[in-house]
Amino acid sequence: MKPLLRGFGQVVCFILYSMLINAVTSALHLPVPGSIVGIVLLFALLHFKVIKLEWVDLGSKWLLAEMLLFFIPPVVGIVEYKDLMLQNGLRIALVIVFSILCVMVITGLIAEKLSTHEGKRQS
Repeated sequence: MKPLLRGFGQVVCFILYSMLINAVTSALHLPVPGSIVGIVLLFALLHFKVIKLEWVDLGSKWLLAEMLLFFIPPVVGIVEYKDLMLQNGLRIALVIVFSILCVMVITGLIAEKLSTHEGKRQS
């Protein structure tokens, strides 16, 4: 029961953190979405050990495991745009596929570079 409560608390903290970062981003009129600022800031805080990984581990694992559920409302919302999908559906699909491929290639290249860099550092 304790890990469940800890994970729930971490998810609540993520939600509050997200709301705070979005408010700060809006107040400062930053041209970058609050979610991006929040991810970069959280990464920096974890990297410099200001926040311990254990403080966010369970909540982040649960959110990643349930991520598919967060895509259901937008997908269902597409039903309202039937005409748009009939006219531009193929172009939209091509943009999505191209974007996914770009993300996969760039992520793979970065992971490969980091793994070879880490291997050289350990030698």
